[in-house]
Amino acid sequence: MIARDLTSYIARERFEALGISIEHGIHAGSLPGPLRDPFDRMLIAQAQMEELVIISNELIFDSYGVQRLW
Repeated sequence: MIARDLTSYIARERFEALGISIEHGIHAGSLPGPLRDPFDRMLIAQAQMEELVIISNELIFDSYGVQRLW
């Protein structure tokens, strides 16, 4: 089960953990539009600020100018 040894799994897959900063929170809170889900807003803010690709099937993410895969 991945959850039992998440740290090892992340290292093995060469992923990097991205912490949530105050700046990410401020940016998420200032995003315009109808998206109300705070987790989705945080993903968008981090993707915008860190120039990351979001892996999601949420079409609304496209209206925020982030690169979305899936």
